[in-house]
Amino acid sequence: MQNAIILVIDDEPRIRRLLRTNLFNHGYDVILAKNGKEAAGMVIRVRPNLILMDVNMSSAKGLETFSKIRLLFNGPVVVVAHRNSERDKIAALDAGADDVVVKPFALGELLARIRSALRKSAEEPPPKIDTPELRVDFEKRMVYAAGKKVYLTPKEFDLLRVLVIHRGKALSHERVLQAVWGPDHTAVTVNLRVLISQLRNKIEKDPAQPRYIVTEPWLGFRFQLPRETPEKRSRLKL
Repeated sequence: MQNAIILVIDDEPRIRRLLRTNLFNHGYDVILAKNGKEAAGMVIRVRPNLILMDVNMSSAKGLETFSKIRLLFNGPVVVVAHRNSERDKIAALDAGADDVVVKPFALGELLARIRSALRKSAEEPPPKIDTPELRVDFEKRMVYAAGKKVYLTPKEFDLLRVLVIHRGKALSHERVLQAVWGPDHTAVTVNLRVLISQLRNKIEKDPAQPRYIVTEPWLGFRFQLPRETPEKRSRLKL
């Protein structure tokens, strides 16, 4: 994305300057924030296209700051974590990060992850779902199940989006993991099963017998719209 604005959140001045220089040299406009308060103001005033944030900041609790920023910003967020902070990586992804890059990292890897996140955010939203039991407007990020508004976490919404884009097709665990969590998360299927369960609990009338998100044994999952039963079709003809 040409002239994309990237907000860098890091409490180390040297890292902020280094990232600004390198990202600017690769065609991005860069704004800097040293803490959550500064970042929140910039999100509201500048409306960046992507946020790059260190969740291991020493001057504040990075994950708490990230969660607050996520409430204000629906765009892509790439999180920077330390190599030995596996728990922080998982927590950031569960809280709605689009990708995680681990220190120390090469500039080329960071740029590739930024490009990937920006491409994903620029994709056309999937078509709306409008049935008596389930309504989803991806552009407005609004979901209604059984006539009631449902609040999805960013990761739950990303999962639903991926499944609906490929509606009717069986998607493997690995493919969904890569689409929702990024290319480095092809083996942690337990995260996907937990997220599927959470999403079913919110949109399915009976999560134990799902009608929309069905399991494909030994493969993965498939999103479908339930068809009318023969009895319903007969009544409609009458």
